[in-house]
Amino acid sequence: MLVAGCPRCRSVVTEWQGTWACDDHGPTDPLWRPSEPTYDSFAEHLRRTPVFPTYLPWPLGPGWQLSDFALVGSQPDSSTATLTCATGVSALDGPVEVIVVAEEPGVGLGARCAGTGGADPGDEVGRGTSDVRVRLGHQSVPMWTVSTSGADGRFDRSVVVGEAFGRWLWIVLRPASAILLLRDDWILKDVSGLGPPLVELPFGGERPTW
Repeated sequence: MLVAGCPRCRSVVTEWQGTWACDDHGPTDPLWRPSEPTYDSFAEHLRRTPVFPTYLPWPLGPGWQLSDFALVGSQPDSSTATLTCATGVSALDGPVEVIVVAEEPGVGLGARCAGTGGADPGDEVGRGTSDVRVRLGHQSVPMWTVSTSGADGRFDRSVVVGEAFGRWLWIVLRPASAILLLRDDWILKDVSGLGPPLVELPFGGERPTW
């Protein structure tokens, strides 16, 4: 079961005659997040996003699980953002959380997960040489580090942002040192058309707070 909320904050949203609104941010497309990450709720997620990609690090390493996912959109053919969170353990960092957000400009879901404020990344993205690259299909996507210290003074996460197919691509990693994982030519895969292999996806783990 997917539950509706605001893409930019934790406030509830209400629906009236097909229009959704947040108490804090006004009219908005709703965010749909499962009450519990399961195969059935992920299948529902994918049915609601037939024309929008849902990216996962691929393949998931041994012991890694899909611990959360979400989408933004009022209609199945009008999704504007998707999110996945994979959790696992690395030899250097212990427990690791990797959130991947793909979104249209102005949605604000990536900024919410990153804790940067606003709706879109700042002018750090695209300035100078990229810090890391990830592979998306046949495309190598350059990504730049976005600072989060100005938002809350904490250094508990690393955030990189790039642009792929006209959309923002955010990766939020906890702990911050887990950004070193991206040195290993990470591959992101759109799993929306993956089919039977989805049955083998492990679900569970501690849900992230965002």
